[in-house]
Amino acid sequence: MTIAGLRTGAALALLMALPCAPMLAAQETPPSPTASEATRAAQAKVAANLPAEGTRDAAFSTRGFLATRTDPVILNAAGKPVWNLAAYAFVTGPAPDTVNPSLWRHMTHLKHHGLYQVAAGVWQVRGFDVSNMTIIRGATGWIVIDPLTSVEAAQAAMELVNATLGKRPVSAMIYSHSHGDHFGGARGVVDPADVTAGRVPVIAPEGFMEEATSENVMAGPAMMRRAAFQFGTGLVPGAIGQMGSGIGMGISAGTLSLIPPTDTVAATGDTRVVDGVALEFQIVSGTEAPAEFNVFIAPEKTFLAAEIATCSFHNILTPRGAKVRDARAWAQYLDEAATRYAPQSDAVISSHCWPIFGREAGTAWLSAQRDNYRWLHDQTVRRMNRGETMHEIAEGLENAAPPGLAAEWSTHGYYGTVSHNAKAVYQFYLGWYDAVPANLHAHPPVERAKRLIEALGGADRTLALAQNAMAGGDYRWASDLLQNLVFAAPDNAAAKAMLANSYQQQGFQAESAIWRNQFLSAASDLTRGRPQASAAQSNDMIAAISTQELLDSAATLFAPERPGRRGFTVAIDLSDRKETAMLEVGEQAIIGRMGALPAKADVTFRGPRRAMLALLFVRMPVSAVAGMEGVTIEGDQAALQALVDALDPMPQGFDIVTP
Repeated sequence: MTIAGLRTGAALALLMALPCAPMLAAQETPPSPTASEATRAAQAKVAANLPAEGTRDAAFSTRGFLATRTDPVILNAAGKPVWNLAAYAFVTGPAPDTVNPSLWRHMTHLKHHGLYQVAAGVWQVRGFDVSNMTIIRGATGWIVIDPLTSVEAAQAAMELVNATLGKRPVSAMIYSHSHGDHFGGARGVVDPADVTAGRVPVIAPEGFMEEATSENVMAGPAMMRRAAFQFGTGLVPGAIGQMGSGIGMGISAGTLSLIPPTDTVAATGDTRVVDGVALEFQIVSGTEAPAEFNVFIAPEKTFLAAEIATCSFHNILTPRGAKVRDARAWAQYLDEAATRYAPQSDAVISSHCWPIFGREAGTAWLSAQRDNYRWLHDQTVRRMNRGETMHEIAEGLENAAPPGLAAEWSTHGYYGTVSHNAKAVYQFYLGWYDAVPANLHAHPPVERAKRLIEALGGADRTLALAQNAMAGGDYRWASDLLQNLVFAAPDNAAAKAMLANSYQQQGFQAESAIWRNQFLSAASDLTRGRPQASAAQSNDMIAAISTQELLDSAATLFAPERPGRRGFTVAIDLSDRKETAMLEVGEQAIIGRMGALPAKADVTFRGPRRAMLALLFVRMPVSAVAGMEGVTIEGDQAALQALVDALDPMPQGFDIVTP
């Protein structure tokens, strides 16, 4: 087996630069689920309290439409579908009882796809992925901002652009930020050889490469598994299934690529003239992404707000997991955008969702989102400082948004939610601990569940209590009881079935698309088992990750409890990258260092980096790696094998709602 054909598992599969998981094999949701009476009542209550519909979003989400693909299905080179433009065509007419009416209304606008004109020289391809591709007419070619998630989706988008507007070369490519749905399709837009030769500049915010390759490396397997819940990648789109992601439809399942930038922007106000077009940048790093900028397209008076402003409240902490974002800084950057750029912009566009047209409308739209983040931050901190816990704060703020904010559709929680974000702000300042000593050293979930079920009077009584909660429409309490019962007695089929039902009803009621996905994914896991991920590695991403990051990531696989040899040193000479490193294998930890080879090592490995990856992440036997082209191993090969034997296999997913 060659390294090119290896599946190196979740941590190296996409190396976690995506804010999402790769597509999983689609599974059917449980058969013929229906909304309960309590859910129907909840949906009616939501519908009765929604803001006035107005005409803005309906008009702006379709304004400037020029064309879309005749064939809605985008295929990869093997002829397999990676995207279906028509997947959400079912969203029409009144909301069914199984979908929150606010989310249904949101998807009626979000489902549109095709090429749209924004200004005289600016267009967007929307609906070809979870993100948007922005096209600017330059003097000689197309300037492309955010080339989607996959090569195949990006190629299809560019084919539509050239077929509709006239064929032109791509003269520059810009990444707005360091998440994979904004750079993964790079090779579908430009040839890396043209970038290397200096014919096509690639511009990104300062720190882009470091953040794109390292943000999620260490916690990659956990993040990918959780992301499958967040994005509902095992669910089928439908009125009883997946309803998009809140900021887009699904996520294309094609090939992830990455072409490193040739130019980076460091400060707000920095400018570039790109293929004759004057651009000004606003640095907003540390908000939605650790490296991010917005772009003011000066000649066309168009402001790209990247992902700090979209058609939804965003996440201060994503359910998939990430470092907590700074809500106060987010609001400050939105204030700068609203006061510095919106007043001179005839259109405000985003890398997700649809534009806002008109200077007054754009300024008001950015200001409302600013106020939403600021309200969330300040009210969380106010309550936190008077002693409320994160759960109390979230509950208190969930339905407390000022009427002015609630009336603006884009501040609704179709992606992030007040509940989740309030807890994130609390965590940003105080961490997970609420200062109650009982929570300082509580039993882990399974042990706690066993004790709790015993205290409640056993499984049958717990089931009866849960059934009463279900009958009363208290699905939150029912799922709390039943999740503990499933943890305590995972073979209890009645508990699992009822828990799935409680999760399903909460999914049906959720306004947030990704809350819906998580509830319905949990229900599917309980009734059908966990789907198997099918994530292929991205050679571009692996090549871009620093060797130090890879050594540190390999160290997180070290299992010191395993018997075997310890206390030795491995020298590493990577011939293809002209890098040297060493690993010290101790009793408790592995320490990796880049630099000169140690004067004395127990074993020295020389060869291409792909061979080192085969050893550390695939755990290929040393004898097999020694036979690879360009590899030599000097010294004690048994020590190198001891290192391999001390590493865990790459995680391949794990259960969430069962022990």
